[in-house]
Amino acid sequence: MDKEIDKSILRRERRRKLIISGTVGVAVVGLAIWGMSGMAPTINSRDITLGTADEGPLDISIAASGRIVPAYEEIINSPVETRVLKVYAQPGDSVKAGTPLLQLDLEQEETSLGKLQDARTRQQQELRQLELTNKTNISDLEMQIKVSEMNVNRLRIEVSNERRLDSIGSGTGDRVCQAETAYHAGVLELEQLRTRLRNERLRTAAAERGQQLNVTSADRDIEMMAKTLQRGSIPSPLDGVLTFIVTDLGTRIGAGERVAVVSDLSSFKVMGEVPEASSSKVDVGSAVNVRVNGAQLTGTVTNITPQAKQGIVSFVVRLDNPRDKHLRSGGRAEMYISYGYKDKVLRVPNGSFFKGEGEYNVFVMDGDNRLVKRRIKTGDSNREYVEVLEGLRPGDRIVINDLEKYKNKSKLKIKK
Repeated sequence: MDKEIDKSILRRERRRKLIISGTVGVAVVGLAIWGMSGMAPTINSRDITLGTADEGPLDISIAASGRIVPAYEEIINSPVETRVLKVYAQPGDSVKAGTPLLQLDLEQEETSLGKLQDARTRQQQELRQLELTNKTNISDLEMQIKVSEMNVNRLRIEVSNERRLDSIGSGTGDRVCQAETAYHAGVLELEQLRTRLRNERLRTAAAERGQQLNVTSADRDIEMMAKTLQRGSIPSPLDGVLTFIVTDLGTRIGAGERVAVVSDLSSFKVMGEVPEASSSKVDVGSAVNVRVNGAQLTGTVTNITPQAKQGIVSFVVRLDNPRDKHLRSGGRAEMYISYGYKDKVLRVPNGSFFKGEGEYNVFVMDGDNRLVKRRIKTGDSNREYVEVLEGLRPGDRIVINDLEKYKNKSKLKIKK
């Protein structure tokens, strides 16, 4: 007869089986995780762009952005505070130099011009009256001098006669003294008249010059006002395309406010921008490579703004071919501005992975179908190449496009 197994033994046996099963399960899961961790994710070969590190020269440049603008553009401002009476053209119209664009209300300026002309007429009359008065005064003095000269000559003869009579005993010493006194008084009076004439001529000349300056100033005011009235029709200053114009009749316009813009769309330049931190690398005369609408153009920096605005420094690029067919007003341009040269550096082709000088984690070819992550340090660059300071050797092939989504992977397998 079978003997019943003790219940405590049965419980120990069940616990042993459970422990064994759990240990086996954990081991299986661990092996699975280990196996998965050892497998590298794959990437299609079409999704990577490879570049080979080599040694060579580097024409150093910095990247900048720009906007295509007309090479010649005239901004027309209102000469006075007024309002728009008539509009003769619309944005987009082709216009010739001298073509009227707008008519401004210049009634107040016309009234001012009339007042200026009246004032000038009065000043001219005052000048003529002053000249006549001065001429009369000088003529009077000149006549007085002639009379005085005649009197002095007469007194000189009397002195000579009295002295001769006194020498033969027919005259007296008193009469000689009186004649000499009268003569000297006549001479002094003549000298006084001559001094008055000199001073009068200086005074009248100064007064006439002062009055003439008033007339000249009035002429300038009239000329300026006449030009203002002439500009009131707002003619086009050049042949081109009207890219902006105030079109609402009755619109109030302040003095100096923009009312129209005429652009010559047959040639262009580039208005560039760089961060203030990089502005020291941009100089007048720097060579520039410009990429616009798939075309490669060249140019030169001709002007740099002296002050930064919101951390940005602007500059102007004159294009070697400002009439290139790829240029369109308002279009965007990528630019590379040269500022140095190195004879021999370790370099890789420039690609989307590169955001500026610094350190990067890149994938390097390891065998025929495997990529491994490597830390590199970059330096100067240009549109074609990036200098590598650390992390690569000549011949290394690296992925130069951005693989941001694989940043947490250390290895990748290439799928052909």
